[in-house]
Amino acid sequence: MRIPSQKFLGYFRGHDYWLTRLVFQRGLALVYLIAFLIALNQFVPLLGERGILPVPNFVKVVSFSDSPSLFFFFPKDWAFRLASWFGIALSLFALSGFSEKRGWLVSALVWGAMWLLYISFVNVGQTFYGFGWETMLLEAGVLAVFLGDEKTAPSLIVIFLIRWMLFRTMFGAGLIKLRGDSCWKDLTCLYYHYETQPMPNPLSWYFNWFPKPVHQFGVLFNHFTELIVPFAYFATPAIAAIAGLITLFFHGWLMVSGNFSFLGLLTMVLATSTLNDKLLSKILPMAPQPLLQFPRYFQYAVLALAAVVGYLSVRPVQNLISPSQAMNTSYDSLHLVNSYGAFGTITRPRYEVVVEGTDEAAITPQTLWREYEFAGKPGNIYRRPPQIAPYHLRLDWLMWFAGFTPYWEEPWFVNFMAKLLQNDANTLSLIDKNPFPNRPPKYVRALLYEYHFTTPEERRTTGAWWNRELKGNYFQAVSLDDPGFKSILEREGWLP
Repeated sequence: MRIPSQKFLGYFRGHDYWLTRLVFQRGLALVYLIAFLIALNQFVPLLGERGILPVPNFVKVVSFSDSPSLFFFFPKDWAFRLASWFGIALSLFALSGFSEKRGWLVSALVWGAMWLLYISFVNVGQTFYGFGWETMLLEAGVLAVFLGDEKTAPSLIVIFLIRWMLFRTMFGAGLIKLRGDSCWKDLTCLYYHYETQPMPNPLSWYFNWFPKPVHQFGVLFNHFTELIVPFAYFATPAIAAIAGLITLFFHGWLMVSGNFSFLGLLTMVLATSTLNDKLLSKILPMAPQPLLQFPRYFQYAVLALAAVVGYLSVRPVQNLISPSQAMNTSYDSLHLVNSYGAFGTITRPRYEVVVEGTDEAAITPQTLWREYEFAGKPGNIYRRPPQIAPYHLRLDWLMWFAGFTPYWEEPWFVNFMAKLLQNDANTLSLIDKNPFPNRPPKYVRALLYEYHFTTPEERRTTGAWWNRELKGNYFQAVSLDDPGFKSILEREGWLP
């Protein structure tokens, strides 16, 4: 086999993408910082030793090879917190640019360490880390390892691998919509989306009441951006830049109209790979010093990366063209090359699980029930939907999924209710308002409500953001003295 010459490899040096790499690296470091902050605040309550779905229980029944993670060796709360802090430190190091000033090897080690730490969280995170943007962040992190430092010219191969990831993200989302719900074809999905999305933000109510022709145009623009624009990512620099700017605008629109965790921000970071230095220099008046060349073996590593990505892309491409396309699918335990695509189906109407408790000794028709208020999800109809994203409230998102699935299909819900009966401090740190601050409730229950945004007239006259109608029980009232409830907790190893 003939080894590529240095001259041949030089054709793939991206002298016009120095600023592109800088913007991409800083943006990706910011997303990693947010992700590790989320882990610091939420991982122990959700998945710690006494969490809702404890990692120590998980690693007993799942093999390391199926879900590799550093936490197989240290499934301890101190290890989760230490890894979170270490990840935050590395993210800040990369965000500041210091990691790129210390040479390509330091840069690669920093990005590799962030990937290793984050995959350790994801691979034991179970349903709380089962979101598509987790694998997106991991795949992007692997590509960042091969981008190099500020003194070297980035490889065009890596730049185009990032665009290939962006293509799969956008085009996969477009295809799954056409295959998933008729409202994407009759242009009515946005009649419901702003109201029924996982977590509305302060502007969602206003977006919901745009005229229907605006909503119909929004669906058409969605199809244009996700099904046509992605092919331009690989065109000439000028056309690719236009495609990237359209993608940035599209995800900026999504970010201001709802809370989608760091999905929008991460996709926007990927989209910066379509912008070259000629465009970015108008915004960032920076010029690189004379750029050095990577060592030959590093360039061979880039070629090997391209070969691996090409090989691992076969199944995602097969998924793209399949009539039974699956969304947000990873094909290997390292999450190297994945399938993406979300919101193929728009829920309508909106159902919310409302959790209540009482400290009364017995339940009667006159029992006073008090409602738990979550940090992000709808509850109190008079509370304006908050702005959360790009931060991610994992429990709140799963409460949205619970609204259209029975509790026995949500493996975390029973233990969550048990934690409320104990006034568990870690669990309550995920709740905005605990109605029982002094002593735990005697009973808890969950009701199912149908929620709709108020009309503009109702909003003016009542001040409410939502109307809601009780649909029935979601989870019957239980206490820790309930024999059936205790038996479930004993079987799962969840008893206090």
